[in-house]
This record gives sequence, C-alpha cells and structure tokens, in this order.
Amino acid sequence: MEDSESVPVGEKRSFPDEDPEHAVKRARVAGEDEDDDEEEELCEEEEGESFADMMKHGLTESDVGIHKFISDHKGFSGILKERYSDFVVHEINKSGMIVRLDDLSVPADAEESSSACDPTECLTEEQKQQLAELQLFKNKEGNVSIEVQDDSKEKRTLLHKAVKTLYPGLETKTEERDGKKFIVAYHAAGKKALAEVRPSAAPRKHSWPKNRGSFCHFVLYKENKDTMDAINVLSKFLRVRPNMFSYMGTKDKRAITVQEIAVLKISAERLAHLNKCLMNLKLGNFSYKKHPLKLGELQGNHFTVILRNISGSQEQVEQAMTSLKDTGFINYYGMQRFGTTAVPTHQVGRAILQNNWKEVMDLILKPRPGAEKSYLVKCREEWASSHDPEAALKKLPVKRCVEGQLLRGLSKYGKNNIVTAFGLIPRNNRLMYIHSYQSFVWNSMVSRRLEVFGLRAVEGDLILRGGSAHVLSAEEAEKHSIHDVVMPLPGFDVIYPTHSVGEGYRQMMTADHLDIDNMRHKVRDYSLAGAYRRVVIRPSDVSWELIQYDDPRVTLVHTDVEKLESRAAPVYLKEGKYRALKMEFSLPSSTYATMAIREVLKMDTSIKNQTQLNTTWIN
Repeated sequence: MEDSESVPVGEKRSFPDEDPEHAVKRARVAGEDEDDDEEEELCEEEEGESFADMMKHGLTESDVGIHKFISDHKGFSGILKERYSDFVVHEINKSGMIVRLDDLSVPADAEESSSACDPTECLTEEQKQQLAELQLFKNKEGNVSIEVQDDSKEKRTLLHKAVKTLYPGLETKTEERDGKKFIVAYHAAGKKALAEVRPSAAPRKHSWPKNRGSFCHFVLYKENKDTMDAINVLSKFLRVRPNMFSYMGTKDKRAITVQEIAVLKISAERLAHLNKCLMNLKLGNFSYKKHPLKLGELQGNHFTVILRNISGSQEQVEQAMTSLKDTGFINYYGMQRFGTTAVPTHQVGRAILQNNWKEVMDLILKPRPGAEKSYLVKCREEWASSHDPEAALKKLPVKRCVEGQLLRGLSKYGKNNIVTAFGLIPRNNRLMYIHSYQSFVWNSMVSRRLEVFGLRAVEGDLILRGGSAHVLSAEEAEKHSIHDVVMPLPGFDVIYPTHSVGEGYRQMMTADHLDIDNMRHKVRDYSLAGAYRRVVIRPSDVSWELIQYDDPRVTLVHTDVEKLESRAAPVYLKEGKYRALKMEFSLPSSTYATMAIREVLKMDTSIKNQTQLNTTWIN
C-alpha cells in the first residue's frame, strides 16, 4: 500500500457507514434502487476486554481486496470521528434536494379535526405538571389520576386523547372509585404497563381525516444513534409497531444524521410533542402524503467531515482535495461490509455459496482468537466442546443475536438440518453474508483492474447503456473515461470484462470452489443475480477549508438544531494548537464516505490499523 508510513490516527471503535447497498433481484447498477436495510449487526459486540487486543486478529484493507489509490499526492495523518459531531450526514432525496431540519412547526392543515375542547385546555396546570413529571420517568412506576367532573363518554374520550397527545409515552385507562370516574395515566415504560400495553397496528380509521394523506413525512435529526434504534424509540413512545415507519436508507450511529422518515397515520401534532421528551432526536418539517418511503429511493448523501489534528501541509491538502474533486476515488466496499472479528462475513458467505453448511455453522459458532472475554465466549466454548445447541444456548445471555438464532434453529430442527436452522436468522442478515462475498470479489478484481490498466477505459471494459452492460471495443474505449467503466458483482445475470481481468474472476472463484457459470443456488434466496458497480466515483459539491482550534472538545460543525435554536456558529481561530480539515462533499447512494476519506489521507481505514495507530499515538 502506498505511503504506509503516512497514515492517520483514527477513531478507536468504528468507522462511518453510509447507506450500504445490497439485495439484487436482477442484474442492475449497484447503488441504484437498492435495499439499504441489510447491513444489520451480527451481535458480536465485545465486553470487558481490550478492544486493541481483540483487533490484533481483525481485518486490514488488504484482507478484503482493498489495495490501490488513484491520486499521486503524499498521504498525511488526521483523526477521523474523534467526536461523533465530526461526521454529519444529510440525506439527498429523490428530487435531488438536501434534507435539512429547519422547521419545527406543525402545518396548519395538520391540526387534528376540531373538537369540543383543545387538548391543552382539557387539563389544569397542576395536572399538566404532574403528567410532565410522570412522563420524564420521575415516577415511572406511579400514576396520575384525573377526576372526570362531567361524566360523559365524550369528556372521557377528550381527556384520554389530551394525555396521549401531549405526553407521548403515557397510557391511560378509566377507573371507577366510590361512584366517581377517573382517568388514570401511567407510564408505558413501567414494568406493569409493559405487560398491559400492546402496540396497535394503526390508529382507528375513523379518527383520521379523509382528505389527509395517510402518511406523515418528517425530517429526523439524530445524534449518536442509528436509524433503527431511533425508530424503536419513536415506536415505543407512540405505541405503534416499528414497521409503521418507512425510510429511504439507514444511517450510521456515530454521527449526526438528518433523514426523511414516514409513518402511517400518526399526526404531525403527536410527532411534534415528542420533541419535548426525547434526547438526541429532533423531528420537524412535517407534511402529509399518500405514500410511504422506500429503501433506495434517495439520490445520495451530503457529508460534512472534520479530520482533526492533521499533519498535512496546505499544499498537501490542496493537492489531495483537488484530486478528490477532479478525479474521485476508487468505489471500494468499505471495511464495515466485512465485519470486525477474526471470522469475516465474506468467509461465511463463501461457505453458503459452496453449500457447505457444516462450515457455515462452524464459522458462526466456533471460538475465535481475540474474543476471550466477550459475552459470546462461554457459548462458543460450550459449542466447541459438546456441539450441543441447547447447552450452548443456555450459556448465551443475549439470544436475539445471530448466534442465538442459529442455535435455536439447531435445537429445534437438529444438526442434520442446518439449512432450515440457518433460516431462523432474519433474511437480511443471511443475505448480508453472501453479499459480503460478492463485495470481496469485486474489491479484489477492481484492484487488479487498476493495477493492470490504470485510470483509462480499455478494450474489453464494461459500460452501461440503458441499464445493460456493453463491452467496449478498442475504438469505443478511446471515447470513454474510467468514470464510465463498471465492474460486475458475480452472479447468473451479468457479463464479465473480456480482457484479462474477466478471466481473473473465473480464476478467483474457481479457487474458492465455485462455478462462475452457475450462480444459482439450491436455496432460492442464495441465488445471486449479480449487479454492476462503477469503478471510480467523483463526488459532487466538494469544498474544504483548513481550520484551527485549541480545545479538542470544541464542536467544529454548526448543526441544524443549533441553527434552529439560534446558537452561534463555531468560531475558527486564526492561530491554534491544532489544525483540522473540514471537508464537504455529496455522494450517490451505496458508496462509502470512508473510501473517499481514505483517498484523501492515503490511509488504511480498518479498525485493526486505526487501533494500532491510536495506541502508538497515545503512548
């Protein structure tokens, strides 16, 4: 790898992920209309041990086919995501507009239909204070009783509605005491309440205005929380199932992200009230539409990235950023595609494609180096010694992870029926393994393609015409650039380059005991159609500046929420102890911002390498 001595100190725990692309039902351009919801955690989190020790056995970029750079500047170091606020992502919607949170108001046409009393007027100030304290978990197991003075069903209905609308997370019931009726409010998160409350599939139809679109679209701003975690929080407070929400792509946890969300038949008023009680989440820009959102509909993402404590000179930074703007970066699949442990996800995927189910089972369940103190270790040790799924499952405290789901399947269907047992793992997680293998092959072949032919289109390369791949002739190659060239992810519905790299695909897969001419699997889910992916991506809207600061804890990005709250923008010093590179750029969906940053810094983005660099830097 170039400039192996000039790589940055990176973040200790994780690197950013930006809408990883996945499921391919038929051959197409990878990154267009793809399912972004597959790259879920495989529950291999570590507890109690040194992360640096564990990552001694982790992957480096070279392990997953990432070998080349295309720029010729000298690399320099910097710290990526030292603070989660150093990485800000704004979705670019299907209209090409950057999604921003800039309006917290409820639109006039979003108000609930008129009723006998406004929700805010149905409750006394004392009752509001009591309910607010209950909502904030100050009395989680308690309740608030509101006597119904006018004992009519209409009045009780209004009180129920007022409490639930103004205080998300609270549930209500009617009780009769000494001939009087009370509305009793209690926290939906209380132990007793959790047993009693069942999320409804949707609000009753008659409560939704007929002239209003069924879906409330809103902008979700979140800090240091991934998309599904945020949706789970919203669903809990609104007392609906998480599948009532839809979105165009998942967003990274360790970041500040802004994206569009849609929810079925929940009013903007109810959503807006969540802003009073949620931490690190903010909702706004409400509108009603007739349709939900679909995965892959977004055009891309706009990134604002702070690289702290950089070592590069002004000239180096200018060369690096000019190259990124003019030429771009290799469109590799990033490290997060391949897992963080000693057993990469693409190895499991290869075993699935080989129909080697015993290997699949062993790779997922066997002990692995560097994870001696993880919560999985006792389970793995039990499996290694007894191969008894029930005994191993008893040693696993978290049973919703992939290991737990596989063990539950083996316990239910037996070790001789691994295919069915493996099917208990959610489909997206199962497909993630084989897509990881496709990504490994693609990375490896793109590195070979650039090694052999460089940054020019050549005879035998592939380009896309009308969604279909076309092989370039020598004459056609002169009219195209590397930015037009695509490479296939292996599958039964793609063609391969006709030059030597096309043969490289066959050689690589033959060495893996796979037939490139027969990518259909006995299990239909694991049949790979394939896809095409651009070799080099050139970001748009690229800008950058060098800024100086003294305090490593100071925030260097002016966020949407800070702007809404009229908080002052960060002040950059003319002179400071530290320098940072602030860079902004937009990428199409299904590309990895880490790979763009890698090209700028000439760094290995693997957690293993970054952890080693951090240890060296700290010492």
